[in-house]
Order: sequence, then structure tokens, then C-alpha cells
Amino acid sequence: MTLGLGQSQFGTIPSAPANLPPTRPIWQKPCMVESRTPRETRTIRALLLGDRLDTAGLERSDMISTTPFAFRIGNHGFAALFRYGVVVLAGLSPIEEDDFLRKIEPRISGKLPRIDDEIATIVLDPEKDDLAPPGGPVSLREFTPERLLVIADVLAKSVALAHHERQVGAVFDVIDPLARDLARDGKLPHQRKAIIKLIGEALLVDHRMAGRVAVDDKPDVLWDRSDLERLYARLEDEYELKERANTLSRKIDVVQDTARALTDLIDQQRSLRLEQIIVLLILFEVVMSILTIIFKWPH
Repeated sequence: MTLGLGQSQFGTIPSAPANLPPTRPIWQKPCMVESRTPRETRTIRALLLGDRLDTAGLERSDMISTTPFAFRIGNHGFAALFRYGVVVLAGLSPIEEDDFLRKIEPRISGKLPRIDDEIATIVLDPEKDDLAPPGGPVSLREFTPERLLVIADVLAKSVALAHHERQVGAVFDVIDPLARDLARDGKLPHQRKAIIKLIGEALLVDHRMAGRVAVDDKPDVLWDRSDLERLYARLEDEYELKERANTLSRKIDVVQDTARALTDLIDQQRSLRLEQIIVLLILFEVVMSILTIIFKWPH
């Protein structure tokens, strides 16, 4: 049986109307992709340069804050200077950062051989509230000087804590073998001066943390912008400022107690030796007196 054009064994195959446009296979249909405007990001960096940073005489017209001393640099730059030796910079290129650090270098006292830094990424997202997700970038509704001051305060405290944590850790490395020798052999160290120096270093760290960094104190900007309290609380939790400060304080107490115990034991040992020497001298004097009496006694 021969089939004609447009026919099959089931009958005539209807043809498509002439006025319909040709169909396109589904794999050739255009795919609609939702486009999203890329979010603006900035990097903010805190650097611990030394023990103190003198901000006297730096007043200027574009000043944002006096505590800390903060001001704008160019169109998008931001700088905050903390008196305990920390500088926080945002919106600057590496060349601009180096130039700014060279300008303030004469104002730094007690320069550190190693510069500690803390870096955070800020993302602008007007559709969301201010967020500080764990391990992620800080999301801000808008880039305002007040928000940058809050972030700068947290980063400055965090980098100062990191520096002091390393200092106390180095002191622990010295104290630990001394305590181990005392526990194992009952052997006391002889370098009393070195132990007193460790106590001094621990006291210095404690003084700096309590008097200068003041981790428990909130930034002054929150007095005028109470709506930023939540942002500060989230950042404070993210960087664990209070927990780290408490741990550091406990370590300092342990160092001081251990060092004082060692110095007390050394002093007692020295006192015992001195008493033994005095007793021997008394015995020697008694023996000499007896011998003198014997030899001078008439026969």
C-alpha cells in the first residue's frame, strides 16, 4: 500500500496553519536570568603601631569625632586614631595608607617591632539591617561616619587584645617550665630579678587593658546614636571582646600569683641560708671563746 503525502496509516496528518509563526525547540528558547546590581564593598583595617599615639594639634575642619580622633580623607577615605596606639583606615588604597602612616609616624611613641592588624570587609546592602554574621562580611544599610566609628572601635579593641594576648602568652612560656621544675624536682629558679620582671610585664599589660583600651566601655558615638547599639553588640559578640578580655585578665592573675609564689619561696630559701650562716658564725664564736679560755687557763 502506497501512502500519499500528508497521509499515514492512521489517516491524513493535519498541516499547521500558514498564519502561525514557526515554533522553536524548547532547548533554543531564551532563558530569562534575573540580574542583580553588585553590592559596594569596602575594606577597613586596624593597625597597632605603638604604645601611645599623640593626637594633640590634629584638629581639622572635616573632623568627625574627637574620641577617637576621626576624620575624612579624600572623597571616600576614613581614618580614626586611638590614643593607645591604634590607627583604623577605610576606603584608602595601599599607597594612600603608606603615605598616611608616614605622616603620623612622628606622633607614635613606643613603636612596636611588629605591626599587628585586624581587617574586616564591609558590604553595602540598603535592603537589609546592619548585620555582622559569624565569619562573614559586615553588612551595612549605608556607609555613614557613625557606623564606621562603631566598627573602628571594635577593630581597635580586637587588635590591641591580640597583641596583649601574645605578650601574656610569651610570659606563660617562661613561667611554665619554672613551675614544672618546681613540681617535679622541688627546684627553685635562681633568677629572682627575671621573675620580678615577669611580674612587671603582667602588671603593664593589665594597666594598659584597664586604663587605655577599656574593652568594657562603649564608643562615645552611641550616646548620640542609640540605634547603633545593636550593631555594636553584634560586632562585640563576633569578635568576642568581653570573653577575650576576661580570659586575658585571668591569665594575668595566674602569672602574677605564680611569680609571687616563686619569689616568696626564693626569699624564704635565702632567709634560711642566712639564718644557717648566722648560726654557724655563732657556733664558731663560741668554739673560739672556749678554745681561748682553755689555752689561757693556768695549768
